[in-house]
Amino acid sequence: MSKLYGYARVSTANQNLDEQLSELKAVGVDSQNIYAEKFTGTTTDRPEFQKLLQQLNANDILVVTKLDRFARNTREALAVIEPLLDQGTIIRVLNLGTIENTPMGKMIVRTLLSVAEMERDMIVERTQAGKEYAKKKNPNYREGRPRRQIGEHERAVYDYLKSHSANQTAQAFNISRSTVFRVKKQIELDELIR
Repeated sequence: MSKLYGYARVSTANQNLDEQLSELKAVGVDSQNIYAEKFTGTTTDRPEFQKLLQQLNANDILVVTKLDRFARNTREALAVIEPLLDQGTIIRVLNLGTIENTPMGKMIVRTLLSVAEMERDMIVERTQAGKEYAKKKNPNYREGRPRRQIGEHERAVYDYLKSHSANQTAQAFNISRSTVFRVKKQIELDELIR
């Protein structure tokens, strides 16, 4: 009897898994069979992914929202996908379709992964070129997010955090936990510098 499994992944802690989880549940994957994690795709040694691989058998169906949830480059993704296909696991990619263990199925996977990797590389290349241009044209250019201006709102967040958890503070001010920690860090750093 085949089972339906789902895998969801985002690369960083401040990204959200909700959309992927909703999509997996919408196609019938039971919550207890969904393996989800916030972990970089640059490695296939991801805890939840490894647990999932141990569960999969022939004729089981593994559902992912996009092909790049497996890995960030073609070689690593193929190292995961091809053995799954060889063992008889069926892979269903929601924005693509079902991938079968046929020469055509494997060729489609290789082609799509190569295109996705090329697109990522081009984005990195354009980003680097933009940074170089900005550095040449603006002597005050700094990479990264501009420092938040500390105002009354940020002070209120910081004061509230003194007697509440980060989760409670984020909820009370309708901001993310990472914003709470950024405000805390900036205020404490500013006070240290003074």
